[in-house]
Amino acid sequence: TMVIKTDELPAAAPADSAREHSSQASGKGRPGAADPPPVMLLNGDCSESLKKEAGVADLPKENGLDEGEPGDETTGQEVIVIQDTGFSVKILAPGIEPFSLQVSPQEMVQEIHQVLMDREDTCHRTCFSLHLDGNMLDHFSELRSVEGLQEGSVLRVVEEPYTVREARIHVRHVRDLLKSLDPSDAFNGVDCNSLSFLSVFTDGDLGDSGKRKKGLEMDPIDCTPPEYILPGSRERPLCPLQPQNRDWKPLQCLKVLTMSGWNPPPGNRKMHGDLMYLFVITAEDRQVSITASTRGFYLNQSTAYHFNPKPASPRFLSHSLVELLNQISPTFKKNFAVLQKKRVQRHPFERIATPFQVYSWTAPQAEHAMDCVRAEDAYTSRLGYEEHIPGQTRDWNEELQTTRELPRKNLPERLLRERAIFKVHSDFTAAATRGAMAVIDGNVMAINPSEETKMQMFIWNNIFFSLGFDVRDHYKDFGGDVAAYVAPTNDLNGVRTYNAVDVEGLYTLGTVVVDYRGYRVTAQSIIPGILERDQEQSVIYGSIDFGKTVVTHPRYLELLERTSRPLKILRHRVLNDRDEEVELCSSVECKGIIGNDGRHYILDLLRTFPPDLNFLPVPGEELPEECTRAGFPRTHRHKLCCLRQELVDAFVEHRYLLFMKLAALQLIQQKASKVDTSTPLENGGPPSSESKPEDPLGPEAGSEEEGSSASGLAKVKELAETIASDDSTADPRSREVIHNACKAVGSISNTAFDIRFNPDIFSPGVRFPESCQDEVRDQKQLLKDAAAFLLSCQIPGLKIGIGELITRSAKHIFKTYLQGVELSGLSAAISHFLNCFLSSYPNPVAHLPADELLSKKRNKRRKNRPPGAADNTAWAVMTPQELWKNICQEAKNYFDFGLECDSVDQAVETYGLQKITLLREISLKTGIQILLKEYSFDSRHKPAFTEEDVLNIFPVVKHVNPKASDAFHFFQSGQAKVQQGFLKEGCELINEALNLFNNVYGAMHVEICACLRLLARLHYIMGDYAEALSNQQKAVLMSERVMGIEHPNTIQEYMHLALYCFASSQLSTALSLLYRARYLMLLVFGEDHPEMALLDNNIGLVLHGVMEYDLSLRFLENALAVSTKYHGPKALKVALSHHLVARVYESKAEFRSALQHEKEGYTIYKTQLGEDHEKTKESSEYLKCLTQQAVALQRTMNEIYRNGSSANIPPLKFTAPSMTSVLEQLNVINGILFIPLSQKDLENLKAEVARRHQLQEASKNRDKAEEPMATEPEPAGAPEDLGCQPQAAKDPSSPSLQG
Repeated sequence: TMVIKTDELPAAAPADSAREHSSQASGKGRPGAADPPPVMLLNGDCSESLKKEAGVADLPKENGLDEGEPGDETTGQEVIVIQDTGFSVKILAPGIEPFSLQVSPQEMVQEIHQVLMDREDTCHRTCFSLHLDGNMLDHFSELRSVEGLQEGSVLRVVEEPYTVREARIHVRHVRDLLKSLDPSDAFNGVDCNSLSFLSVFTDGDLGDSGKRKKGLEMDPIDCTPPEYILPGSRERPLCPLQPQNRDWKPLQCLKVLTMSGWNPPPGNRKMHGDLMYLFVITAEDRQVSITASTRGFYLNQSTAYHFNPKPASPRFLSHSLVELLNQISPTFKKNFAVLQKKRVQRHPFERIATPFQVYSWTAPQAEHAMDCVRAEDAYTSRLGYEEHIPGQTRDWNEELQTTRELPRKNLPERLLRERAIFKVHSDFTAAATRGAMAVIDGNVMAINPSEETKMQMFIWNNIFFSLGFDVRDHYKDFGGDVAAYVAPTNDLNGVRTYNAVDVEGLYTLGTVVVDYRGYRVTAQSIIPGILERDQEQSVIYGSIDFGKTVVTHPRYLELLERTSRPLKILRHRVLNDRDEEVELCSSVECKGIIGNDGRHYILDLLRTFPPDLNFLPVPGEELPEECTRAGFPRTHRHKLCCLRQELVDAFVEHRYLLFMKLAALQLIQQKASKVDTSTPLENGGPPSSESKPEDPLGPEAGSEEEGSSASGLAKVKELAETIASDDSTADPRSREVIHNACKAVGSISNTAFDIRFNPDIFSPGVRFPESCQDEVRDQKQLLKDAAAFLLSCQIPGLKIGIGELITRSAKHIFKTYLQGVELSGLSAAISHFLNCFLSSYPNPVAHLPADELLSKKRNKRRKNRPPGAADNTAWAVMTPQELWKNICQEAKNYFDFGLECDSVDQAVETYGLQKITLLREISLKTGIQILLKEYSFDSRHKPAFTEEDVLNIFPVVKHVNPKASDAFHFFQSGQAKVQQGFLKEGCELINEALNLFNNVYGAMHVEICACLRLLARLHYIMGDYAEALSNQQKAVLMSERVMGIEHPNTIQEYMHLALYCFASSQLSTALSLLYRARYLMLLVFGEDHPEMALLDNNIGLVLHGVMEYDLSLRFLENALAVSTKYHGPKALKVALSHHLVARVYESKAEFRSALQHEKEGYTIYKTQLGEDHEKTKESSEYLKCLTQQAVALQRTMNEIYRNGSSANIPPLKFTAPSMTSVLEQLNVINGILFIPLSQKDLENLKAEVARRHQLQEASKNRDKAEEPMATEPEPAGAPEDLGCQPQAAKDPSSPSLQG
């Protein structure tokens, strides 16, 4: 499905590109489509040729994953034409000049309202309607449905009478305008505000400054980095993490604006139109009381203690509170105007709300100011925002399920549906988080208040809350409370997966897991009717006692059968307690309940994925040798360890490659020997030598035995398809080939590759019928192979972070530690824990909360205290020695890792860790927020933390992330196009993906961030630096806002932005961005990290460019050291590093050092790539050039020695590097291969790529079958290395079009 909107095409592709698309298509035999209108929306199953154009058809269908994609049912080639070019209307608002506004037909009238409420000159109006020719427009109608609305129409803004609701909205809006530059909401983690600091480093918006600073910035720029980021610096300050933003010193417009104590108005005043009263203290210290009435706002004569609602003088009635305040306070008038000017100058991405709340682990000391709206919000527990919804609380379950039922036949429908699903999910997550905190803080009454605290359950705002404890020994066989703690996250992963498969008619519960103050709370939407009946009656599928009584239901089997293939779950039979066979298509404890609404719900999806046998010893079962050699299986503290979905997918993919190889091998053997010698393969796991995941495969990887293997695999494909389609033409010997290959890889079918897992294997208490013993044996083997694959193939690719082990172990301990702390002791307890964990002070003492206020009577312990109100003080006796002993024990028990340390200082010394990094990690994992200041961790005279340093504790929230499927497909196709070298086409697809993402997610989202980064990179490669800058600036802002200001992703975004700034000649900006990136790297990882080499090479190159040679060398030599440590002294990366260092020495005219480094590089190239490789030749040329310069210099020196000062010296030519040469090197190290080429080069490249592509197509024959590996574009997670790994950049022997 391909959508192109003319108004949103990138500048590079004017509207005719839509025409070009279809004309290419019409060349392929689609008469009559020569010139469609400029905008067309292809719908449903678009014609193959167009799909090829859009690159959508090439998406892999691994294991039938995309089976029954929504929209496949629609008829052939229907093409809907939507004329949706934008137009402009004129707006007439009271008191200002008319202005024109660009709108688009599918916007709602309400969106114009929003724009006006945001504009500098109309932002103070909230209660108005829009009129066209005297008729009022309906808020919720789309513009295209408004009769007579067209280019140039005049819309009049008409003030409407207020109601209490409208007056509240108006006051809230004014308060938001007053606070618009104030970051306190972001620090407090409310209303989806979060921090962003990019503008501090770019001095405002890059776009404009880009235009201003066009001239080469060679006027002296200050390149000196702050001391603390220089290589080798020991200090790791915390304060620079949140630099003070000039705009935050708030311009005070008012001292106080709050609700008056005279609210609500008495009856007779209500009948005069009074809605509510406000109390204001102006900046000039004038105290006034204001009436909000149906006609607007005016001063009344009340004082703090005396009620007099009559109007005061001046008798000024204003429809807008802002205009009234402008009248009575000159300071307000002046400052409010400046504030709004600043507000609209900020980048929109700095102020749009994020979809989910992001919390900051540090915050500066803030003044606590009076704030009427905040105070009111806290007490009227704005349940799911009643202001926006008629009626009372929201019925979350109904909303979540109804959005799923929206139609999804074509693109517009799917966009609407996905947008609705995403919106409800983010609202539900916010409400569930609030509720979970209220439950733990003891502000919600339990529905079973007479039971013990652990057993209690809660309902708040139509959400059901339960605590992560093992109630009624439900998890007795699985590990008790420990299992009950893990189950909710496993269940959430199950919900996430079933939601992603999105089977019509199968429903899951809205689920959010919140960790807060040491407790785990599961929040779920409520199945209609479930609370009125007993669980035994409700469950009609699955088991409520882990497999003793099991029931099944034909409708559930039919629905779950559709998830069987994409989730790789095998339909299987188990025995119940009466020895009857029961058929299931999920694990036994997955329950099916039909709600009173008639919907089929599934819940308890905690064992959706197969178990990890490495942590599940089963008596009488042997694990493969790879596992036993590594000391597995190990007993774990619960039996719910399962393989991640990513692992299951990787395993199946690995098996698929094996399947193709085995079959190809047999076919070749059959050809070779006329006699039939097809060797039957044992059904053991494959020998581990075969399990190298990096094996090149088939034609795509251009393997050496190109001819034989390519044709072999093509044949296998053809054969596999023929047999799978049950075609009788295939000869028996070929059948046998496929049959053997299937058997060898553990496929459940004999005629096609199909791997599925039985989720009940090895589940305590589940029994299988006699008749299934063979199948069960095969399934056990498959699980063992998966466990071995995890150890032999996946884990070697991961690095174990000791810091991560320590902080995770500390988190486990902290969880139980916090459960014993009452609310009044929270900051004391947390600061005490942090002292024991990180401070060198040997014996920190905890301050008990009783110190602050002594109460005379100790009240008796009550049975049903809220969960967070334990009144013991056991936490206060913890010591650093005890905590570190426990951490080492936990690391051994949980991760089986032996830590060699009994104090924080020893850990830091032994493993090269940093205390600041450990502090950040533990804070993020547990939700602690600490004061932004410099902590003296290493002082032995006083503890590092006091209770004043702990500012807050936030929830850690896990939830489902609904996806924008169409946008994602466009994104992947775009990536695939780019990897084939079709940049412009890729760019268009990715722009389209961006539009669709925006349509579903709104403006802020992690995936939009990846999209913007890729677009920026493409524009950069195609030579459009301004476009690259603007997209990358958005990517950085978005990464800061949705992932966090020091998230590793944000650090990378900063590096990319610096590169594009340098290319646009904004050198000082480029440097300050790189310095920020290095500061964040040091804070998050420390010096010792492979990525630091790349960062330091970037910094060194830019400094070389601005002729700061000594500084440049400090960074480049550090990069050389880090590269050598991580890649070995013979790596190509190291050769490049030597070359960069040599160039700086050359600029300094220190030729001996330059030669020494270049020789090192030359030797590496020669041994790695051979004499004739162009890299080796380049290096050898450069050596000659250096030698000549050295000789020339020596001659000059000799001349001076010989003839003294009268010597006739030719001027020495020192080479100051040209910006172009520096930029070339920057591109190389950042893995960008296409330095902008000339148009002709681009055309030649394209032709070459197209030729290769055709060859491949030919060799792949009629390949529409499942070959996941070959055509699969990079996973979304890594659009990073688009240009390809730097390795390839330095190694042109790899195909030049790696990128």
